[in-house]
Amino acid sequence: MNQDQIADQETARVLTEALPYIQKFQGKTIVVKYGGNAMVDEDLKRGFARDVILMKTVGMNPVVVHGGGPQINNVLDKIGKESTFIDGMRVTDSETMDVVEMVLGGLVNKEIVNLINSLGGRAVGLTGKDGDLIRAVPLKVKKDDPLLKHSEIIDYGHVGQVESIDPSIVQLLETEAFIPVIAPIGVGKDGVTYNINADLVASGIATTLAAEKLILLTNTPGVLNAEGVLIDAVKANDVNTMIADKTISGGMIPKVECALNAVLRGVKTSSIIDGRRRHALLLELFTDSGIGTQIHS
Repeated sequence: MNQDQIADQETARVLTEALPYIQKFQGKTIVVKYGGNAMVDEDLKRGFARDVILMKTVGMNPVVVHGGGPQINNVLDKIGKESTFIDGMRVTDSETMDVVEMVLGGLVNKEIVNLINSLGGRAVGLTGKDGDLIRAVPLKVKKDDPLLKHSEIIDYGHVGQVESIDPSIVQLLETEAFIPVIAPIGVGKDGVTYNINADLVASGIATTLAAEKLILLTNTPGVLNAEGVLIDAVKANDVNTMIADKTISGGMIPKVECALNAVLRGVKTSSIIDGRRRHALLLELFTDSGIGTQIHS
């Protein structure tokens, strides 16, 4: 068998392996949180857009929720706006929120939409303000002070958390064969705008839409064990134990908790995958082994 025949056989094997997954996910909603290097590297950006278009073409309903932290930081630096951080989280005043909304709802969102459309897809950009999609409340964190022996409530300003989600506009776009691309911005009952963590929004959207799967793109392979080897599957009941023994630690904890909350609320599976790999979405969805850590009930 020559090299061309070997390549043909490998191509056929890959396509055959993908078929049952295409059939499994046909007509199902897949929510994807898009962030990290996949939003910065030009080759990865185009690969992501093509992956999403392919998902839609074979009958799936992808919904994209994106971040944009580095892009926000770049614009704030350019205008000389200094930020205050408490425990690593930016305190967002009204002026900073204006920049956040411009970057997330304008620059970043429209870039993703334009890229998908330019490659043959049909994407529509949204923020949580559109169609009253995301209702938000201020994020207030209770912090214990062991020296003063009391707790204080930290107010981060225009940083919010999801209060409720009305999926009507997303469902309408899905039925009309569009790909919704959502910026994680919500609005309060008083009309105040809030920036919300994109992982939290993706988890909430997936739950509300009764999605088949939630996928979080990150800059890590997934959950690793003590030897640094990828753990390909985690049962929901084991998450708390893995946090307690430090298998899941640091910045991975909130991501796993978002994935876990979606599963506990009806999403079939959640996966944390490495967005630095080309065509990460297709590798996760259409291969037997997948590429990240899957959390399931």
